[in-house]
Amino acid sequence: MSASALTPLPPPPGVFDEMLDAGLVPRAHYAAYADWLASMSPEQMAGKRAEADLIFRRIGITFSVYGEEGGTERLIPSDVVPRIIAADEWERLEKGLVQRVTAINRFLADIYHGQEILKAGLIPEDQIVANDQFAVAMIGTKVPRDVYAHIVGVDIVRHGDGSYYVLEDNLRVPSGVSYMLSNRKMMMRLFPDLFRRYHVRPVEHYPALLLQTLRAAAEIDSPTVVLLTPGRFNSAYFEHAFLAQQMGVELVEGQDLFVKDACVFMRTTDGPKRVDVIYRRLDADFLDPLAFRPDSMLGVPGLLAAYRLGNVVICNAVGTGVADDKSIYPYVPEMVRFYLGEEPILKNVPTWQCRKPDDLAHVLSRLDELVVKEVHGAGGYGMLVGPTSSKAEIEAFRRVLIANPGNYIAQPTLALSSCPTFVEEGVAPRHIDLRPFVLVGRETKIVPGGLTRVALRRGSLVVNSSQGGGTKDTWVVDVGGDADPDGDATASTGA
Repeated sequence: MSASALTPLPPPPGVFDEMLDAGLVPRAHYAAYADWLASMSPEQMAGKRAEADLIFRRIGITFSVYGEEGGTERLIPSDVVPRIIAADEWERLEKGLVQRVTAINRFLADIYHGQEILKAGLIPEDQIVANDQFAVAMIGTKVPRDVYAHIVGVDIVRHGDGSYYVLEDNLRVPSGVSYMLSNRKMMMRLFPDLFRRYHVRPVEHYPALLLQTLRAAAEIDSPTVVLLTPGRFNSAYFEHAFLAQQMGVELVEGQDLFVKDACVFMRTTDGPKRVDVIYRRLDADFLDPLAFRPDSMLGVPGLLAAYRLGNVVICNAVGTGVADDKSIYPYVPEMVRFYLGEEPILKNVPTWQCRKPDDLAHVLSRLDELVVKEVHGAGGYGMLVGPTSSKAEIEAFRRVLIANPGNYIAQPTLALSSCPTFVEEGVAPRHIDLRPFVLVGRETKIVPGGLTRVALRRGSLVVNSSQGGGTKDTWVVDVGGDADPDGDATASTGA
């Protein structure tokens, strides 16, 4: 690595770079950071990266990879070059996120009650009632304030034209916020001078906002909140334990809870304690073996009955998965128009539904150009990225698609924006996405930033950690950067 290796390398043609404009000049909100980066040596940055890895290993910030033999725990790579978003740009994103999540919650309340959007013919009825994620048991069930999705992770990408697009909505058990918080803590420790120079908007108060959201869901004074985890073998167990500790609530497994007189109780050393709110981090199918999967050892027998009677609140609500389904995603703009009477602020990615014969024919003729995904898929599995796949992989996927077309949707291969990333060749462009976390309680709140995921392999468009991706700290800043050269700022720490 040469002495000039920290000069950011240009992005590929047609790719929007978050730091560099078309003339390869740092954008206004990156200018101060670019000056600082130019003052650093590759050796200094490599040392910081090694220190970050050591910190993450000591804390235990890992994730599990299912199906791997011998040591499934992996360290999730964290890049030391932040992704920076200008405040005015963030404010538009924030408005779009609130609008989108509000419409989705209205949709969920509707399909489990009046089903007006189905009667209006805007969504085919069979795509809802025949959907595996549609919870028949929730029909007519009232949830507090009609909030079904209390915690939502929305995946956003930026295309080559500079516009933001929503790639998917994560509504069942959205994960990744612990990495957002850990990245920020690590970056503040490694680069205190940068946080004195920039007024980076804080994210550290997310656990307090999350707890506030969960408590508000109960509509009673001083509710008891627990976080329900599948257990330590779950891929996101670190996050479950981290959030429970940060909120000061009990981390429980199904065996720690029981139902008596249609109420939920937690076993404690002082005897049973009534539980009012369950922040669930396992899929609804496993919540109650009496109502869903009878073979589930992770849930609580009788939980659904207590829930339907209003004696406990579950966040996110049972049945939210139907709006998480990628086959429902294409209809979200219509939800915004139908329920809110507004035009969507955030765009959807054009999507072909392979269940439709014409769409399937189009997709089959262009498999080498498209991204094809399972409607219930996650983690980068069960998908085809046509431009980076071999002919043999494409033909094998073609057979799978023809056998079960209703299980897939397809989208164009977007030129995901790139962000300078510290890799072996220096500071080089790598493709990224963004997952902001939306909290819906009495108000809808979003901490400024989110989890930026980065495809660390050169040319890769797959950012999932299970597929070789990493993460970055995400800064929302006012343009101008060097607002506090004397180092007296407190905004960056949330103080």
